[in-house]
Amino acid sequence: MDTSLYLARLIGPMLLIVGLGVLINRENFRTMAKEIAASPEMMFIIGLLTLLGGLAILTTHNVWEGWPTIITVFGWIFAIGGAARILFPDAVRSLQSAALDKPAVPLIGGTVQVIFGAWLSYVGYLA
Repeated sequence: MDTSLYLARLIGPMLLIVGLGVLINRENFRTMAKEIAASPEMMFIIGLLTLLGGLAILTTHNVWEGWPTIITVFGWIFAIGGAARILFPDAVRSLQSAALDKPAVPLIGGTVQVIFGAWLSYVGYLA
């Protein structure tokens, strides 16, 4: 199987399910995200896992042509986001807290995740 299809099949359903979870449970998500941001230990662990996931994508999939480009972009977003949480946790915590104070942020974030997740799932499984 093509690496792009494999990663679309992996990332698509994950984004779709997480995005739906955020949309269905917006207030629970905001509460959880605020608690995670307040915990230096959780910020480090999430940064480590996000960095690892991003690097795993980038080492197997550095494609800048056609639809697979979005997978590479997600790899970079994950790697940079994970590194930022490890290197600059206070700055990330401040940005995250400010964003979570706005009730529309989970709605927007969840919607974007559902759209990309549904599209990657479609491309990975049905196209």
